Amino acid sequence: MTTITVYDPPMCCSTGVCGTDVEQQLVTFAADLDWLKSQGVSVRRINLSQEPTEFTMNEEVNALMQASGGDDLPAILVDGKMVSKARYPARKELAVWNNLAFEDQDTAASASPCGSSNTKSSCC
Repeated sequence: MTTITVYDPPMCCSTGVCGTDVEQQLVTFAADLDWLKSQGVSVRRINLSQEPTEFTMNEEVNALMQASGGDDLPAILVDGKMVSKARYPARKELAVWNNLAFEDQDTAASASPCGSSNTKSSCC
């Protein structure tokens, strides 16, 4: 089983999806991680505000923190290897890193007669 570890920047809660002014990118990423879990991927999120010691225990993440002062967070690791930093990846990237099948919903909708504006389709 693949393991994704997310080293998040300091946030008020473990996902950043709290409070009154939530960033859409954090909502989307949290949903993407839930999707990974549903596919059998082990997911762990580590928040700098809540678990700072964890950042020093991983040599690669510690070196990243020393070099950038935390500006390159989030750091995303797949099975202990850093695959992304300084941004939250899209679901498609997460799928590729975990060898999961993924079909872009926009592409699927436009390719399917049921997802198009063609009302003459017999399947809908």
